[in-house]
Amino acid sequence: MPGEKTEKATPKRRQDERKRGNVFKSEEVVIIFTMLATFYVLKSMMPSIIRTMKELISHYVSLAATTDEIGHTQLQSYLMYSLIAFAKSALIPLLVCCAVASIATMFQTRGLFSSKGFAFKAERISMLKGFKRMFSMRAFVELLKSILKIAILLYVIYTILKNEIFVLPQMMDMSFNGALSKTGTIIMQIITKAGAIFVAVAAADYLYQWKEYEKNLRMTKQEVKDEYKQTEGDPEVKGRIRQIQQERAKQRMMQAVPTADVVIRNPTHIAVAIKYNNETDRAPVVVAKGVDSLALRIVAVAEENDIYVTENKPLARALYDAVPLDAEVPEKFYRALAEVLAYVYSLRKKDTE
Repeated sequence: MPGEKTEKATPKRRQDERKRGNVFKSEEVVIIFTMLATFYVLKSMMPSIIRTMKELISHYVSLAATTDEIGHTQLQSYLMYSLIAFAKSALIPLLVCCAVASIATMFQTRGLFSSKGFAFKAERISMLKGFKRMFSMRAFVELLKSILKIAILLYVIYTILKNEIFVLPQMMDMSFNGALSKTGTIIMQIITKAGAIFVAVAAADYLYQWKEYEKNLRMTKQEVKDEYKQTEGDPEVKGRIRQIQQERAKQRMMQAVPTADVVIRNPTHIAVAIKYNNETDRAPVVVAKGVDSLALRIVAVAEENDIYVTENKPLARALYDAVPLDAEVPEKFYRALAEVLAYVYSLRKKDTE
């Protein structure tokens, strides 16, 4: 079908979408790795957190037993003490959570930040668009992922708690630290097993999101052609411009033929016009050259302007192939050209006498 998107996205299309803030990203990867990092940081910090909470509770219990009235100054002091305890307990996990989420996002988006992602879009508040999103394939996949994650979590909880169910009543006879330690161990078992499965889910989601992103970026054949015209230009227009440039270059070249000292030909296929000014040029310069009809035009213009035309098949071919237009003749041609130019200068001298 003509309008079917069958072509892979071009580099320009990818760059334009990136500028709009449309980049590939899997939210599952961000969520899973952030959750695992946060829980393991909490596990490593748990003794410090428990100690801080004990000190906080003991402090306020002692204050409650000894304080009759609380003024504004005391409230500020209590608030500051609570904030410090909160920072010691929660600040590092919060920072780790933010850092891992940022790294996981930047790794996928390659550090992109686009303000266009925050720009107002009417489709975001459109009820029709909203209903379409609710019943789209993406929404269905997200629902399946949520159900799958809940099922996985419930299964992991069940498999772990069924082995611990007879130990749970014994926790009533444990000390506070012992019961807390046992609870933390069970929670970390759940997090570790569920996390391992969730990593696999995140990997599958990463592949799915990448596939959907590439699918959405696909272009029709007409879009590829239109983009090529915008970036490279219409081939017909470019051809016409190239033709005009070549015609103008030929005109400038033909205008330089009357200034030449000699035209070397072979005898009708190739013509090379040579000019040499010993005051300004280090070596003879090719001011015009051509083959076939252009060679005949160069010869005709030279004869009209009394420019000496000589036939030298090897030299004409070698100069045409080796020397670009408006370039100096290489040293290997000096001897052959010196003979030709010396003869031309001698003829001019005779004409002036």
